[in-house]
Amino acid sequence: MTDLGATTESVSGQIAAEIASRIAAGELASGDRVPSTRQIIREWGVAMATATRVLATLRHQGLVHAVPGVGTVVGPGGPGSHPSPVEPAQPAPPPTTPVASEPVLSRQRVVATAIEIADAEGLAALSMRRVAAELGTATMSLYRHVRGKDDLLMLMVESTFARYPLPARPADHRAGLEALCRLQWSSYQRHPWLAQWVSMTRPQLIPSAMAHTELAMAILADLGLDVNERLHMAVTLANYVRGTAINLEPEAQAEQDTGITSHEWMAAQDAVMTGIVASGEFPMFAELAQDEDLDLTLDSLFEFGLARLLDGLEATAAGQRRAADAVRRGQGDQRGDRGQPTSHTWPNGSTMRPSRSP
Repeated sequence: MTDLGATTESVSGQIAAEIASRIAAGELASGDRVPSTRQIIREWGVAMATATRVLATLRHQGLVHAVPGVGTVVGPGGPGSHPSPVEPAQPAPPPTTPVASEPVLSRQRVVATAIEIADAEGLAALSMRRVAAELGTATMSLYRHVRGKDDLLMLMVESTFARYPLPARPADHRAGLEALCRLQWSSYQRHPWLAQWVSMTRPQLIPSAMAHTELAMAILADLGLDVNERLHMAVTLANYVRGTAINLEPEAQAEQDTGITSHEWMAAQDAVMTGIVASGEFPMFAELAQDEDLDLTLDSLFEFGLARLLDGLEATAAGQRRAADAVRRGQGDQRGDRGQPTSHTWPNGSTMRPSRSP
């Protein structure tokens, strides 16, 4: 394990040198994933900041680059296109003032870069220092464009939701709600970190996100639901999509860390599952084991649950319409014939009709 008594800079440089040596030796070829920040933390016993600095050093040396949805991979140069691993890798030098040919630093560039980092490596890898390193500028220069990390995250969410225009509102309410929920699901799939940050208990007042709830409530209004019911149903749908999507980032990180997909992981559990169902204590699971076509994924779970939620919504709305119709019919019956006062039957069976006023 790396000597933790050394400075953070020298520790990150040593780890970067080890990874660079593996690239030079061909152990890590072009396009291969290099250890993620979490793997570096576990393998070398360092803090997140140190692990992040390791990858920043390798990127500065041109050895690796981030690929959205994959992680940090070896660059296309291949072995021999970088300094010899015999020489210890040095930490990235302090950022210098961008030359005239470089794009001018702006809030848009800061936010876009932050989204790229979060897409590729998750929110755990995101920091103001990391964004500055990617942009080749000083960390403090970012504060001219964003107030801090919380402000940056808000802008990232605003920008991400704004990237995907809302679907046109169709005449059919079910089709409209399905299109809206699927848009949210695809957004979470493209940006797995997004579901981790969106809150249902302390909702962020972000116009591009609020527009989703606004559209859902407008569609639900056509079903005759009152404003309270519209809000609860709109948030229930959004929370269902987000609650399913909350699994996307941990799965993406697990795949990056282990190099195997969820399907491959499940296949590796076959022997264990066989032993469990053979005990006879889990007959329902035993029946499932006989179904070769069974395929439970996050996508199938999302589609199944969405359909059941919308079925329930339609049944609820239809029930309320029937109840409202019954109330209206009952009110008509109580009025009796037009112009005639309603008679009342007493417990003894006698009937009394109120007298008319003179």
